[in-house]
Amino acid sequence: MIIKEVIVRRLRMKMKFQFTTSFGTIEDKEFLLIEVKDENGNNGWGESGAFQAPWYTEETIETNRHMLEDFLIPALLNKEIEHPDQVSEIFSPYKRNNMAKAAIETAVWDLYARNKGIPLATALGGMNTKIEVGVSIGIQDSVEDLLRVIDRHVNEGYKRIKVKIMPGWDYDVIRKIRQQFPTVPLMADANSAYTLNDIPLLKRLDEFNLMMIEQPLGSDDIIDHAQLQKEIRTPICLDESILSYEDTRKAIELGSCKIINIKISRVGGLTEAKRIHDLCKEHGIAVWCGGMLEAGVGRAHNIALSTLDNFILPGDTAGSSRYWERDIIDPEVVVEDGYITVPEGPGIGYEPNLEIIRKLTISEKTYSTKSGACLSPPE
Repeated sequence: MIIKEVIVRRLRMKMKFQFTTSFGTIEDKEFLLIEVKDENGNNGWGESGAFQAPWYTEETIETNRHMLEDFLIPALLNKEIEHPDQVSEIFSPYKRNNMAKAAIETAVWDLYARNKGIPLATALGGMNTKIEVGVSIGIQDSVEDLLRVIDRHVNEGYKRIKVKIMPGWDYDVIRKIRQQFPTVPLMADANSAYTLNDIPLLKRLDEFNLMMIEQPLGSDDIIDHAQLQKEIRTPICLDESILSYEDTRKAIELGSCKIINIKISRVGGLTEAKRIHDLCKEHGIAVWCGGMLEAGVGRAHNIALSTLDNFILPGDTAGSSRYWERDIIDPEVVVEDGYITVPEGPGIGYEPNLEIIRKLTISEKTYSTKSGACLSPPE
């Protein structure tokens, strides 16, 4: 297949609730939606995980747009692609900018699977026909509000509850959760809010039998996490620290964690995500698929990746209706008793709804081998 056209749309979707972590609050989600087309007019879809501000990584929607327009799309246009793994090779001269790379690389994977007439999960080597789903719950206005939200999701059948913590919203909050939900699979996500000075506090969390504590220390650290893991029984899960296969290899060798959260956008695409999965499987490190508050296209890619056999822990890919009044795909992602059934259609298995996408689009630009870049205002 030869990539002949790339369409970059910027969408704004209003979430059903505010999502608060230690680094900020999100209510209106803006993101880039990527559509690639080949020489036969077939298309594939990808989605950027970057936020408007550099909270999670250094990337933003604007840096993604710049990288796509000035480097990644020109490098890909008119290239003959036999397999999506080649996209990572084509992008290798450009350092980092993983979310920009993943946005278009995942679209090529979708196009490839559609052209083959197979589900993306099959193209990736996935085996599972259903995936277990957990839920991520942001910081609430009060502990009572948090307990009510947890209760609702437990009753909905979610297989794991993740709660955000930060200094001042940690030990007592987890203690109260455990008092009301003594056996629910529970994990805490710190989003790098602590330091080694907090070891005494973090050791106290051992008493709550948590599945894991996610990224307690610096977002670029693997050394201090290794020291912390020696001090606490609770398994450490690395998130922001893992940007590549090489980061994973070093973290495993240092003993920095026992679990890794694989986010497609954070590691630069599905090819690198697969490599990390395989390395973790080889070393007995459990993995799960984290979320970036994605709309339906990004959510569909997460589902496909989660079918690989070492994704043995529930991921963050909740149903569409938890976040959006109406998602941008048909059908929407549905969770039943804590499981998502993997779609059997070609590609991501969900069809982007162009009518809804047009209504949510605030800018659109088309890049073509025929006419170069041209601006197309949303309808």
